[in-house]
Amino acid sequence: MALVIGITGGIATGKSTVTNMVRNLGFTVIDADIASREVVLPGEDAYLQIVETFGQDILLPSGEIDRAKLGSIVFHHEEKRKLLNSIVHPAVRRKMKEDQEKAFSRGEQVVFLDIPLLFESKLTYMVDRVIIVYVDEDTQLERLMKRNGLSMEEARARMNAQMPIEEKKGLADAIIDNRGDLEHTNAQLVKILKKWDIL
Repeated sequence: MALVIGITGGIATGKSTVTNMVRNLGFTVIDADIASREVVLPGEDAYLQIVETFGQDILLPSGEIDRAKLGSIVFHHEEKRKLLNSIVHPAVRRKMKEDQEKAFSRGEQVVFLDIPLLFESKLTYMVDRVIIVYVDEDTQLERLMKRNGLSMEEARARMNAQMPIEEKKGLADAIIDNRGDLEHTNAQLVKILKKWDIL
């Protein structure tokens, strides 16, 4: 049986730590962030659509998209941001689906999709089960400030742009509490996968 498991969490809850553990167990992890970078490389369909929509001014001398410049355009204009998302999001979903099919055609039984905004983007239909990487909001705030060198206000603004972690927790099939050490986190992952007969 081919099983697709979504891994999600909140900003600075330690999702990358868990996806690395999943990779170390020998599973394929398809990362939405990596896919979103790949689909906008020169020559890709989404790249051509973005250049057609936003003009040549958003390109670097190398021909690649200047992410900072494009970001500054869409950040302040909701219509333009929606337009960009309507180009990029379907392309990312297609890319992830293709990578998933490749893994299954190699004979893999289980594939993990790392999707940071799984619930916010209403992508739960892409997965059979969801694991959430959880820390409480105070820990999240503290880690985010430390990791990104942000003020409390900046960190809160980033957290507020996502669904609250407590709300996500209620939507998951399994929860990994990432407030302890790495061994504790890994033990929880292994326990979940054994319970689901994956390990």
